[in-house]
Amino acid sequence: MTELESEAMEAEFDTVAGWTEEAVRALGAQTAIPAGCRGSGSEGALRWLADRLELRPGVRVLDSGAGVGGPAAWLAAERGVHPVCAEPMAAAVRASRRLFGLRAVVAMGQQLPFADASFDAAVCLGVLCTTSDKAGALGELRRVLTDGARLGLLVFVADGPLGSAPPEGNEFPSEAETRELLAAAGFEVLEATEADLADSPEEWTRAADAVDAEVERRHGQDPAFRQAQENSGRVGRLLSDGSLRPWLAVATAVVTVRNARDTSPN
Repeated sequence: MTELESEAMEAEFDTVAGWTEEAVRALGAQTAIPAGCRGSGSEGALRWLADRLELRPGVRVLDSGAGVGGPAAWLAAERGVHPVCAEPMAAAVRASRRLFGLRAVVAMGQQLPFADASFDAAVCLGVLCTTSDKAGALGELRRVLTDGARLGLLVFVADGPLGSAPPEGNEFPSEAETRELLAAAGFEVLEATEADLADSPEEWTRAADAVDAEVERRHGQDPAFRQAQENSGRVGRLLSDGSLRPWLAVATAVVTVRNARDTSPN
């Protein structure tokens, strides 16, 4: 299954993205980053990743599967980086441009429209479980990163059988499988931990809840809203019963034999 083949995923990540932009505009700019980060990690998780990515002001950071751009906007505000968003859902891309002024392109994670070694760092948050071609997505991330660049990941991993029905279009890897995929793509895991997805500041939670409530007030009777709610609710239930773990990791793009040969003097 590709990133665009699930109707439920399109409702959750495309249709609702447009509604989220609409709600943020109605409620105020202070709700934008909290709403934009929901589903992509807590403020604490983003800070953990940012600290270990060793970001400097002005560096180019790719967010692959960026959604409406909340994490990228947070990184820009907190660390002074220049983020670029790649996201397959057109409504989400429009929202990231309009809400945050981000450079954003409509692109599949397995077909990034960037030259080799274009970025100094990258993040990929809650995305790997939404595609069956995980190797392709990680291979593209390695291609567009410079040697030694760091990749920050949030992956919902399943190390055993799921306790309830999975969300449509999702395939959850185990931690061991994720580590193997990273190694095969040319990454070395430097540090990993389990995220606490409830550690955002209270004002973040209130703002994100207000946006969710506004979206429901405007569109709660729409079948796409109910479909998206069911899909995201399934993830919540699997996290609650321990079937899924929110795995945070930072990996470095290692110099492969091929890369070393390509850059060696004649």
